Amino acid sequence: MEEQIQATDTSQLIQAASDFALYPGTHNEASINEFFNRFPLPAIMNLLQTNAGESDLENALVTCLERIFKSKYGSSLIPQYMAFLQAGLQADSEAVKCLACKTVSFLFENLSDESVLPAQLIISNDIYPLLLSCLVSSDEQVATAATDAIKKFASTSEGMATIFPAESSESTDLGHLASKCSSLGRIRILSLIVKLFSVSYAVASVIYNSNLLGLFEEEVSKTNDILAALSVLELLYELTEIEHASEFLPKTSLLQLLSSIISNNSVDSILRSRSVMISGRILSKENVFTFVEETGVLSIIEAIKKRLMSNESVNDNECESALEAIGQIGSSARGAELLLLRSLEVVKFVTSTSFDRQRRGKQLAALHSLGNIAGVNRSENNILLGRDAEENFKRLFYEIASMTSKLTPSGLFLSVLKQESEIRVAGYRLISGLVTRAWCLSEVCSRQDIINIVTDAYIESTKIGMESRHECCLSINKALLSSNLKNDSVFVGILTKLQEAIKRGPYLTQKHADAIPAIMTDQRF
Repeated sequence: MEEQIQATDTSQLIQAASDFALYPGTHNEASINEFFNRFPLPAIMNLLQTNAGESDLENALVTCLERIFKSKYGSSLIPQYMAFLQAGLQADSEAVKCLACKTVSFLFENLSDESVLPAQLIISNDIYPLLLSCLVSSDEQVATAATDAIKKFASTSEGMATIFPAESSESTDLGHLASKCSSLGRIRILSLIVKLFSVSYAVASVIYNSNLLGLFEEEVSKTNDILAALSVLELLYELTEIEHASEFLPKTSLLQLLSSIISNNSVDSILRSRSVMISGRILSKENVFTFVEETGVLSIIEAIKKRLMSNESVNDNECESALEAIGQIGSSARGAELLLLRSLEVVKFVTSTSFDRQRRGKQLAALHSLGNIAGVNRSENNILLGRDAEENFKRLFYEIASMTSKLTPSGLFLSVLKQESEIRVAGYRLISGLVTRAWCLSEVCSRQDIINIVTDAYIESTKIGMESRHECCLSINKALLSSNLKNDSVFVGILTKLQEAIKRGPYLTQKHADAIPAIMTDQRF
């Protein structure tokens, strides 16, 4: 077979592979068989190994083979070629290794023969250690493809048992591997752990019980290498987005480590900013208080407050991150109550910044943060807080308004709605969360200018602006209908105006909905 291809003009092989790869339609079983009959795979693999570095040949063959194995029929052929898959994972060529890693994924994605278990093929052919080697020692594309393949392997019970065995081998133990490889290799292993963590709650539980989250703890504490530390923090940020992370991350020492970074003035500000954001993310879930003691949450809030209200210079990015994190913590009812009862000073800072037009970026971040605390993202029966927390919240608005030329909360709201679109969107959002409260409803309805803006179908030109304005109309209307004010003749006109705006929908309505005939003088030469 090898001689057949060697005797063939290499340019013919390149042309045939390119034509196959670029064919616009779907290749059927006959066309794949015809290609392999003409150019057998064992001989193609031999050519790839013996002609490494010949980019035209390599690119054509790799692209062609990827297309073959990605197809349903091509995937059914993979079990016949496991020896070549092993060879591909150990090839000198990065392109060939990448193809081999992708082929493992195709095996899991497309193999329809139920008598063949992809995970069992991986185990019996000792493919998993080769994937790990590709992960830590190859280029970025190969590492990404290897990670995807291992993630698919982990989605099976056999894969789980192999990746997390009762008695682990040093060569495949992720913790041991991380301790032996380069800094880049460790980052890649951490990235793999994040991907595996997202597979399922069961996998996340095994990762936690295997103490693999401890690798993050070790790396987060190394703040001397800014790039490496930032890479780890980005992965940790990605980890916090996974649904079940709120149960496992608080059980580690990560929150304490992040709090130390936030409080450390000698640490680079970008690391402090990311630590602030990650802390906010971890503490944003309602169930987090099941796993974190109140004192732990308060220590994070205190560290963030010191950054926000420090007499030392804190750059805008760091301040905006801190404002966003406070909003994340306050997005749950428990978090909002904790802020309003135990850290009122920080909520006062957020509120005053929300109406400070001299600090635009900070104002925008503060408005969104305040909207979260107000409960705009909480379920309807969870928006209002306990009596003492609500009283503190109300008092803050009146106190801050009294120290400005606006004098009342309604004046503050109106000042926000008169600013540019991005600030208005945050204002609509804040009012939508606050208006459930009787005092806010009275303030909003006391200013006709506020009602005029939120019912103006033409004031917003962006999709998010239109939707936020319409949502604000809905919230005010709902609060008004649920209150005693609906029977007051003074508010009948407001209700009518709101309901007309709601009926029009969120998007820009044309003044002339019907077609209008156009009569023009005939143009003659």
